[in-house]
Amino acid sequence: MAPINWWKYNPLSIVKKPVTCTTATTVRDAALIMRQQRVGSIIVVNQLSHPVGILTDRDLRNKVVTGEFGLETKVSAIMSQPVVTIHPQLTVADVQIFMMKYGIHHLCLTEDGSPNSKVVGIISEHDLLVIQGNNPAIFIREIRRCENGKDLRAVRERAEVLLRKYLLQEVSIQFICNMMTEINDALITRAIQLCEAEMATEYGAAPNVKWAWLALGSEGREEQLLRTDQDNALVFEDVPKSEVAKVKHYFLTLAKKITDLLNLCGFDYCPGDMMASNPKWCLSLSDWKKQFSDWIYEPTGMNILFCNIFFDYRPIYGEKALGEALSRHIFDSSEGYTFFLAMLARDALKQPPPLTFFRNFVVEKGGEHKDEFDIKGRAMMPLADAARVLILEAKQPGITNTFLRFDFLAKKEPQNKELYEQAAEAYEMLVRYRALQGLKNKNSGRYFKPSELSKMGRLNLRNSFRPIGDLQDLLKIRFQLNLI
Repeated sequence: MAPINWWKYNPLSIVKKPVTCTTATTVRDAALIMRQQRVGSIIVVNQLSHPVGILTDRDLRNKVVTGEFGLETKVSAIMSQPVVTIHPQLTVADVQIFMMKYGIHHLCLTEDGSPNSKVVGIISEHDLLVIQGNNPAIFIREIRRCENGKDLRAVRERAEVLLRKYLLQEVSIQFICNMMTEINDALITRAIQLCEAEMATEYGAAPNVKWAWLALGSEGREEQLLRTDQDNALVFEDVPKSEVAKVKHYFLTLAKKITDLLNLCGFDYCPGDMMASNPKWCLSLSDWKKQFSDWIYEPTGMNILFCNIFFDYRPIYGEKALGEALSRHIFDSSEGYTFFLAMLARDALKQPPPLTFFRNFVVEKGGEHKDEFDIKGRAMMPLADAARVLILEAKQPGITNTFLRFDFLAKKEPQNKELYEQAAEAYEMLVRYRALQGLKNKNSGRYFKPSELSKMGRLNLRNSFRPIGDLQDLLKIRFQLNLI
């Protein structure tokens, strides 16, 4: 996407449809309209739809909330006037100059640019900020105002422009992950809110049941930079047996709407159906606890796989205490159960350091990705899996991010501090390289040809593999894997 030359940008492309009321409208009704339309201002018009004033959030704060005027006051008594109007064909540079000249935050566009013609739009200082630069805080405010999946997708695509810029400028990967996590969380939250509203229209009132949406995988670990496939689950509070089927049906229907909307935003469906729309992963708190206990006490290969996916969850929306209750259950159930931790540790060894004897990259031997390097499976997951089992052994809930897990372990085990710090640095580098490849190739960034990297890039990646073998040796000794 080419950068926007905002000085020459025509305001019509960012102008919003005006929300209006008449001079006879009460402050109460005007505020309700503003809330329903999710806007910070409303244009006051006469019978010919000519602008005569403007009412903003600031007017409400300064004149109504203070008690100076009552809610039944006519808007004509507190609106700002006269309205500064402009012609729709002025440039953004002209718009900014108008705002600076008059010290205002909103401009009204009319058919001929004068207050004696019909209102056609409104532009705010916030709208200027949106096109002048990619500011994460602006993205989040925009997301909260989106009303459909198309708009959500557009904001997320713009966020990827900023992501690329930060990656190329070598901004701290931890900062980038924090930024993209906030944006992703806001997008998921808004998608859920839109789907809840749709459910209310179609099915009426929602059941009076607390629930939470759980992000799994890379989003659960706060490491999802690209729009990869979805991994999510849903937990709802325990209800009487007679109500379980009805409550679960509601949440499955809601979850299907949410996953469909997220797919529209560019997050692919999970190929393994690890999504809240799957009845297996939409459960009550008690059922989730039982499920986790079954995996822990019967650590088969498949159950260990499920643990690796589901134990990195993070509650994003709803009653987060439900997620915290699940975390306590996981740590309580696994405490002292060394065989389970040993099985997790053994699984973390399934991928050795991805270099051949001659220090070449271990690439795929066949299939769709023949001769490509799997940076996720061969390099990132061995580190993430090791961090997960070590944090479980350390009995430290609440830390899902791989960098932060290694940071915590470095403080807890001074004797292994250097290794954990190297592992954290290696993981950050791998996250950066995967994101860069994904943006370059317009995919998840998981597979790429090592020959596509520069000589320095290949050297940096090789160096990032070094802690994998050392970590795996630590796991072998600590969990006595030679005895299993």
